[in-house]
Amino acid sequence: MAKTAPKKTTEELYAWDRQTVTSSGCLLCGVDEAGRGPLAGDVYAAAVILDPEKPLIEGLNDSKKMSEKKRDQLFDAITASCLAYAVASASVEEIETYNILQAAMLAMKRAVEQLPIVPGLVLVDGNRLPELSVPAQTVVKGDATSASIAAASILAKVSRDCTMYELDKQYPMYGFAKHKGYGTKAHYAALTEYGPCPAHRPSFLRKFYENN
Repeated sequence: MAKTAPKKTTEELYAWDRQTVTSSGCLLCGVDEAGRGPLAGDVYAAAVILDPEKPLIEGLNDSKKMSEKKRDQLFDAITASCLAYAVASASVEEIETYNILQAAMLAMKRAVEQLPIVPGLVLVDGNRLPELSVPAQTVVKGDATSASIAAASILAKVSRDCTMYELDKQYPMYGFAKHKGYGTKAHYAALTEYGPCPAHRPSFLRKFYENN
């Protein structure tokens, strides 16, 4: 059985970015998305340029490895101290039109294009690049490798969760505030009872309805 790599510290994530800057000589931008897997809601992406002149943000790490409360705290710390950031999304309609991968790429492209500062190098979490007009490279498991990508992962995740809380107010019967649109047992039970709402992604529900 393969061993899980130990979680890197915040200092190690910043060190990786510094090494990348040294080798590239560029202003780094981290990019990540949130919401590719859920049955409902838009897919989000964030682009973050951390300020190399400011102290590291304590606790910054992969958004999946921390509590919601910690993510919210880091969201405020990141947006207050970074050089620049932008959050963008692709709608349910765009997910259905292009497929979820292309919609995620579109959200990332929008986030980078909305930055008030043009980065010298964009680091994208994963193994696929959106179409960008600036140099970019992929970083597999980037949110656990790069401080810049980790920051973007937090901004994307918190922003999407905020949208799901709003959807929960509109459609309280589905429990969006609890599961954030993922396919939990309770979510599928609500779909069985009430059917889908406009926030659901029809293509993601196809197998469920074929089997029921």
